[in-house]
Amino acid sequence: MTPRAVFAQAKQAPVLIGWLNGGSRESNGHLFAALKEALAALGRKEGLNVVFEARWADGRSERLQSLAQELAAKRPAVIVAAPGPAVRAAAKAAPKTPIVMASGTDPVAGGLAASLARPGGMVTGVTNILTELTEKFLELLLAAAPKLKRVGFLQDPSALNPDLAKEAALRSVAQHSVEARFAEAASPEEIEPAISRLAKEGAQALVVFASQTFSVERRRIVRLALAYRWPVIAGPGEWADEGALLSYGGDVSANYRRAAYYVDRILKGTRPGDLPIEQPTKFELVINMKTARALKLEIPRDLAVRADRVIE
Repeated sequence: MTPRAVFAQAKQAPVLIGWLNGGSRESNGHLFAALKEALAALGRKEGLNVVFEARWADGRSERLQSLAQELAAKRPAVIVAAPGPAVRAAAKAAPKTPIVMASGTDPVAGGLAASLARPGGMVTGVTNILTELTEKFLELLLAAAPKLKRVGFLQDPSALNPDLAKEAALRSVAQHSVEARFAEAASPEEIEPAISRLAKEGAQALVVFASQTFSVERRRIVRLALAYRWPVIAGPGEWADEGALLSYGGDVSANYRRAAYYVDRILKGTRPGDLPIEQPTKFELVINMKTARALKLEIPRDLAVRADRVIE
């Protein structure tokens, strides 16, 4: 490389990468770090050849569209967005900008991609199999607490494709012959009334649907549920760390590290619509034995041996 080329390369401005996340820096900062570390391993180091412009919704989905507009005005080369509502907001605000989803529900059902194998548009990345997870939640919950007859489901109506998760839950409820009670909370302020409503309707346990608002508020949700002595299942593992009896889900940090691959490919010139959208292949079951003891539940051995991690 000639001295002139070296000088020109040194003078080249770093690439701007946008970040739009429905969570908070406190709850999801480790995911932002995972993305940055994976990009650095690919040679794209913060402050050297890439810079980031970040926006956090702090669990308030109603803020996502305005934050996406702010981000689009910065003209990033690519936006990394999660979960589904953030992806949708970014795609609407910056329709000509490549969007890499780092988590979220089915982008095909949400109209963000033509298919997983060939998205065809400006959105690609990693998605979660949320409907299948919802069905698995009840199966695992009943394995841990087989005497349950009435289960509460907490849902965020602002999540992407909320009906898909509810339909999956209803299939699972019918299969296992238990009663279901549903309550919605679209904001942090609505969570406590929703859980109180489930209690009045006789719920004996709680299944928490995927929601960035719920993720930010997971400590409070678990505390409220445990006050009613309910076993709780949600995903991913951070829920069990906060006291939920069970958590089941993919390795979210791995999703964000994988998102770095998509960013790198796009910055090298690959069209996002040509990059297949991936789904996680490994799921982690975590059991909180401290919670089990507090609820006087004896976890069956066959369930315990299936756990990837046990919190003692």
